[in-house]
Amino acid sequence: MKKGFLHTVALISLLLLATGCSNFQKLLKSNDVDAKYKAALEYYQKEDYYRANQLLEQVVPLLTGSETAEQAKFYLANSYYQQENYLLADFHFKSFYQTYPRSPLAEEAMFMQAKSLYNQSPTHEQDQTSTLTALEALQEFAVRYPNSELVDDANKMIEELNKKLDRKSFDSAKLYYQLRYWRSAVVAFTNFQREHASSPYSEEAAFLKLDAQYKFAQESVPSKQEERFSEAIDFYQSFIDQYPDSRYARNAEQIYEQVVAQLEKIKKSNNANT
Repeated sequence: MKKGFLHTVALISLLLLATGCSNFQKLLKSNDVDAKYKAALEYYQKEDYYRANQLLEQVVPLLTGSETAEQAKFYLANSYYQQENYLLADFHFKSFYQTYPRSPLAEEAMFMQAKSLYNQSPTHEQDQTSTLTALEALQEFAVRYPNSELVDDANKMIEELNKKLDRKSFDSAKLYYQLRYWRSAVVAFTNFQREHASSPYSEEAAFLKLDAQYKFAQESVPSKQEERFSEAIDFYQSFIDQYPDSRYARNAEQIYEQVVAQLEKIKKSNNANT
């Protein structure tokens, strides 16, 4: 009995699905713009964004100049977003607020365009060009609509994107260190500290810069060592002043002691030669 009932339910479901598909295909082929738009709204309300999108793509160009054109254009953009087609969502949301800058939906459209760009931002290991584009769009939204209820969400996304850029920049600098290009590492870490002063990676960058300078001095020709070890002393002092309770403090102190010993050795050598 139970199997028969389930079989009947399955058949009914298949019939309804087939009927629905058949009606949808008829709508796609129909020339009745009003019927298509009405059906698109029904699909949209049911969160069937694929079918809503298919119909809206057909009717939006035909609704230009009508009272429903504005709403239809916004729904088309959002139907792409809901399907995670962020590239086309970006395009259509931008087109919306450029076409209807005074619309009550313009604010949301601009936010959603920026959010579409945010969703296209890759992981920190990859090229960050699209991250910069998303960051610019979110910042522009926050400036244009400072009192918007969406600003908090925009600021959270801005913070996340900045962290991603921090990580990308830090990893690029750290790569020089890992490859033992000590001088290049010092320059890269210095630039990182200047451009990402509030980064969570600043402390590690400061320590690695000190260590890279120490190793750079060690491998330098004798005539350059005193100057470069002295610069390591400056880096150590700056590091301790800025991060007195750092987890790298003990390692930094050990480097400092080794640098002092090297400078004393150089000083004795110089005195012996005079």
